[in-house]
Amino acid sequence: MYYSIVFVLCSGLIPANIRANINSIPLLNGSNFKSWQENLLIVLGVMDLDLAIRVDCPPTPTDKSTSDEKKEFERWERSNRMYLMIMKKAIPETFRGTMSSDITTAKKFLKNIEKRFAKSEKTEIGTLLTNLISMWYKGKGNIREYIMEMSHLASRLKALKLELSEDLLVHLVLISLPTQFNQFKVQRRRSAAAISVQQMVRNISISSWFDAFKESAVELAMETSRVTSAVRNQLEHDNPAETYTS
Repeated sequence: MYYSIVFVLCSGLIPANIRANINSIPLLNGSNFKSWQENLLIVLGVMDLDLAIRVDCPPTPTDKSTSDEKKEFERWERSNRMYLMIMKKAIPETFRGTMSSDITTAKKFLKNIEKRFAKSEKTEIGTLLTNLISMWYKGKGNIREYIMEMSHLASRLKALKLELSEDLLVHLVLISLPTQFNQFKVQRRRSAAAISVQQMVRNISISSWFDAFKESAVELAMETSRVTSAVRNQLEHDNPAETYTS
């Protein structure tokens, strides 16, 4: 039954725009439940197939039911059937086999999925958050790449509906930097202007380059002084009667 449904949904028996809407729903996995659910609700809402999610099943029609009551039941039943078809298409085949056959409504089916996947998402959020707040730059590797990696972790948390403010992310970056970036950190604390992570990447790169330039200049000056002193000593040794001036 399921494979015949998929064939109908994916074949030319339905309009291309409807197939495109259905295919835009991502396949559910262990880390995308929130975005999967959002896509599902939007797509089926646009297709006017979300009645079975919004309202409970109306009473089964009887001989005494009015034509409007029969039509309402038929409309709900069609919504429920189509919603279940599309949901089953958007979840892994191995997971479909674990769902109880007693679940016959789209609302209960979606709730069952939410119970199973919400727990795994909470675990992933905890792992990502722990990784983010425990990051520490050890002075090896590109500082820009390090900051962008922290930004990437924040983006993954945002996708899981845990959004960190830009100020908090900047603060996490600053406290993870070692003492060699103290001057940059002091400048940031003294500045009243807010800064984004992208701006920080640019500014810290310039600051790191300038610090490296100053360090190189100091080393060059010291080396020049040592060479000059060695040359002077050598000249004085070879020509004790002469005085060498630089």
